[in-house]
Parts: sequence; structure tokens; C-alpha cells
Amino acid sequence: MPDNISFNTIPMDIRVPGQYVEVDNINAVRGLPSMTRRILVLGNRLASGSAPALSLRRVNSGSEAAGYFGRGSVLHEMLRAMRAADKSSEIWAMALDDLSGGVAATKTVTLTGPATASGTISLYLNGQRLQVGVSVGDTASTVATAIAAAVNAYTDGPCTATAAAGVATLVARHKGLFTNDIDVRANYYPDERLPAGLTLVAADGAAGTGNPDVATALAAITTESFYTIVTPYTDTANVVLVEAELGSRWGGMDMRTGHAFGAYRGTQSALATWGSARNSPHDSFMGVKSSPTPTYVWAAVMASVCEMSGSIDPARPFQTLVLPGVMAPAQADQWTWTERNLLLRDGISTFTVDQGGNVLLERAVTTYQTNAYGIEDVSYLDLEPKWTVDYMRYAFRARVALRYPRHKLADDGTAFDPGQAVVTPNMIRGELLDVGRQLETAGLLENFAGFKKDLRVVRSMTDRNRVNALLPPDLVNQFRVFAASVQFIL
Repeated sequence: MPDNISFNTIPMDIRVPGQYVEVDNINAVRGLPSMTRRILVLGNRLASGSAPALSLRRVNSGSEAAGYFGRGSVLHEMLRAMRAADKSSEIWAMALDDLSGGVAATKTVTLTGPATASGTISLYLNGQRLQVGVSVGDTASTVATAIAAAVNAYTDGPCTATAAAGVATLVARHKGLFTNDIDVRANYYPDERLPAGLTLVAADGAAGTGNPDVATALAAITTESFYTIVTPYTDTANVVLVEAELGSRWGGMDMRTGHAFGAYRGTQSALATWGSARNSPHDSFMGVKSSPTPTYVWAAVMASVCEMSGSIDPARPFQTLVLPGVMAPAQADQWTWTERNLLLRDGISTFTVDQGGNVLLERAVTTYQTNAYGIEDVSYLDLEPKWTVDYMRYAFRARVALRYPRHKLADDGTAFDPGQAVVTPNMIRGELLDVGRQLETAGLLENFAGFKKDLRVVRSMTDRNRVNALLPPDLVNQFRVFAASVQFIL
């Protein structure tokens, strides 16, 4: 008959005299658990980077990203922006090689002249201002050559350039469909002017085509867990692969949940068409008409801002959070209220711009819109409830794992000594209720009385080593809309 206390490391039949005291951490952890969250950024590398394709690298700074993936690579751009926006999150990156059959996008800057006054051209390349000096009498060819030189001198930029016959041609460093989102423009701010006598027209040249296949990257992280994934690839084939991978990690047998972030450029109509074709609770895409900041940087910054806020409180709405480093679209390229409302109905996240020109996250929605029968379903409309219930799942699971790691299982009412490592369904129920109360205190769960009433914890009838539970948490919601009727009296 064993003694009335269960030991983990001290045998029952010791004959050598002494004082034997083990340390057991089973009751050490109090309160809600801290959830491990890591970010993974996917993107192309350049040959100048030291990191091989499909290898994971933890990135703490933009300069590290430049060394690993090549200065001016898309990963360098994304990671530099993310680290500027988020100093604390654990960020990892995995590089892919350009598709050998891909095409690099080109942009053209066409000048006419000559200049009749000296001045400075403010040329913006993916939001970075390149200032090009112009002297009286400079011809279009002279200015185009100066612009190409400025682009080539900007080694952190996404392009190289050549000039001929008054035209500067910028060529993306990468091949790929995503290179079409490289932005080139002049005079972003109202007080910026071209020198007199000059005209400048920035335009798209050859279209970029062919993104890498993310299947190889997903296969390389088969055993890894990343809570947030950022991708510059918005072609349907790659998006479908990411959605399928994250869907497989969401169920009860894997639970390495994750969420993907991206951004898509187009008109409201194009975005509505694209968003309506998606239906996953595991990804969010920002919709952008046109901006000096490329869409893949929008995605990176949005992901880092949501991740940083969500790790603090997953239920607190992300609305009004600033997207640092993202340059606001021109007034004509900002969505109207009507357009934003329609985009949100098509699974596209939206932003606003404040008076100071800051870009603010308005609402982070998933692309999930209908259930399996095609009926509108808002259960996964917003990112916050998904992340809240995901944290709750982790908290309930962690409590059971911490309290009962090596316990025997008995029916309720069994008369065992409290020192024995035995658990009953009612004991587990008590722990789950304690977690629920703490979730309520943390502002994540409401209606605790209903949770307590509807919680079910029972011993399985088919497997006597198993306890089944039904957990019915009522999630707190996000305050998004205030409506009132002013019924005045004269």
C-alpha cells in the first residue's frame, strides 16, 4: 500500500539514513500564462546575402537583415520596416530564391527640358526620398542620368537604374509578381516642386511575373511554430497554400495556430473581386489603391503592429493604431467611407489617415465571410476574437498541463488522500473555473456566471483514461460603433 503522499523522485524503500527533499513546481505558476508568439517573414533574397534559401534566421535589426538576405532585397525592406515599428517581438525570416522563369518589373521616369531654373527634384522610391540637384540649362538626358545615379547610390532600395535619351529606367533587383508594387513618384509633399522648365512622368514599364512557390518554405517549417506570418506574395496559388497550412494547424490535434498578413493593391472594384474569392479565418490583407510605400511593407508593418498589441491584449481593438513608416496615399487615392465599408464586407482590412498624415489601422478583418453552406458568418470576421479565443484555448490547456502532468484519474467522490497524485473531473472543473475567472478579470471573458453554468467536465465512457470538457467562454467584444438619435426640443 503506497504512502499517502505521491513523490516524483523519492523511492518508498530507502534504507540509507538522510533527509530527502524533492522540489515540485506543480503549483508554482499562478495567474494566466504567457503565450509564446513568434513572427515569420517570408520573402526573396539576393545573392549578396549570407543566409541560404529556406534557412531560418532570427533578425534583430535592419542591418542584420541586409547581411542575411542582401541589401535592397525585399526581405531587407520588410524587416527594416518591421524593426522600426516593433522593437520587442521575436522576428524570424526565411528567404526564397527568385523564380528562375520570373520577370523583374521595370519603372520609367521620363524627363523633358531643359531646366530654366536651378532646383531639386524630390524623387520617391518606395517612400524613400532621393534628392536630385538640377542646374539651369540641364537637359532631359542630363537629369535622367542624375536620377539613375541617385537610384544606384541608394543601395538599400529595390531597384537599379540606367538612363538614355531623357529616360531613367529602373529595374527591380528581384524577379517576381510582387515587384509590380514598387512605387516611383516625384514631389510627395505639397511644398515640393520640379525646377522650372522640367516635366517628369513616372510610369510602369515591363510587368513583373512569377513568384516563388511557398510550398518549399512551408515544408521547411513543418515542425516550427509561428504565430504571425508575413508574406509579400498575393498570387492566388501561394495564398491558398498558406491558408491550407494554417488551417491544418488550427485544429485540436495540432494547435500551432498562426495568422498570415499581406496587402493587395488595386481599385476598390479589383479588391472586392479579390477579397470575395477568399474565405479563410487565418489571413488578413490590407487594401491599398496607391501609396509611396509598397504593399509588402504595408503588410509587414500591419503584422508587427497587430502582433505587438495582440500580445499585450488580444481582445483590445486594433483600430486607430498608427502604422509607423507607412506613407499615406495621396488624397485622391484614399478610400471613401463607402469604399471602406464595402471593402470590409469583402474581407479586406482598411485604414484611415489623420490630419497629420499618419496612417491608422481602422479594422483588421480576416477573409472569412461565409460558412460551408455559403451563408454569411461573422464568427471570424475580426482578428481580435480569433486571437482572444486562441489565447483562451492556450490558457485552459496550460492550466491542466501544469496542474496534472502525471496524475491518476478517478471518479468524483473517490476517497483518496489529498497528497496523492489523483485527479477527478470535478477537480479539473475547479481549475477551469479558476482560469475563467482570471480571464474575466483580465477583460477577456464576460458572463462568468453563464460560463460556470454551462461548463461540462466528464469522464469518458469509452476511454477511462480520458476526461472530456465543454468550454463555453463568452468573449468580450470590441467597441466599434456608437449610434445615437438626438431628439431635440425647441
